[in-house]
Amino acid sequence: MRVANIDGRLVLRRADGYIDVERASGGRFGPDPQGVFADWDGFTRWARETPTAPEGEVTEPVRPGDGDLWDPPVPRPAQIFAVGLNYRDHVAESGLQDPAEPAVFTKFATSLTGHQHGVSLPEGLVDWEAELVVVVGRRCHRATRETAWSHVAGLTVGQDLSERRLQLTGPAPQFSLGKSYPGFAPLGPELVTPDEFDDPDDLELGCRLGDGEILQKSRTSNMIFDVPELIVRLSAVCPLLPGDLIFTGTPAGVGGARTPQRFLAPGEVLVTWIEGIGTLRNPMLAP
Repeated sequence: MRVANIDGRLVLRRADGYIDVERASGGRFGPDPQGVFADWDGFTRWARETPTAPEGEVTEPVRPGDGDLWDPPVPRPAQIFAVGLNYRDHVAESGLQDPAEPAVFTKFATSLTGHQHGVSLPEGLVDWEAELVVVVGRRCHRATRETAWSHVAGLTVGQDLSERRLQLTGPAPQFSLGKSYPGFAPLGPELVTPDEFDDPDDLELGCRLGDGEILQKSRTSNMIFDVPELIVRLSAVCPLLPGDLIFTGTPAGVGGARTPQRFLAPGEVLVTWIEGIGTLRNPMLAP
């Protein structure tokens, strides 16, 4: 199952386009993409019955164009967790050793944006970080590896954009602030349920500039702490709530680790992809 947020409304992907969930469900589910997580199990059961429009109402499928704006599929999460140093090649390029525990920080919800939305670059050094993002569908506290995937609503594509000067300002680094400017958490275009994948723990991901230079390319199987392990470690401390997000880390290839260093500039288009989920495009804009 694939869902998205188009013009602020929850839509469900079908072969001929996207159907509006509120209209197709006769109001059983509202238009708010965040609200559906309150009854995720009921929604998934309904969606798999191939919904049709209510009697007497015509619901034409939505067919977004290449330039249309998509809002983030999860627009108002209660919690956003992010994990640093979760790929060994990224740890190595950072000149560090593999962590014994996940390096966890937060991103603030005002940093969320969607597919095709522009990102205004603040003054500083803005870096890219392609990431698999986990969306929680069922509350969990003290999950086990065996139950972890059952709490996942779906997966989506994300970017953990980072302004490196502020992020690394001491004496204590400012990870959350340096990664939470407006637009610094692009997300989308779709949320895809785990049953769509042959192996949701092994997906290719990466990013490039426009249709040209590849900046990052790896597989999620190269994580130090995989998705079940992250859910176990996070939920051991914090109850995970329906609609929460987990940015799972980025592989090698970030601009700050290059020689010479390279950062994003106005006029560039950052394209991020994950196998089986889709492609997220975000133009970089002047302040």
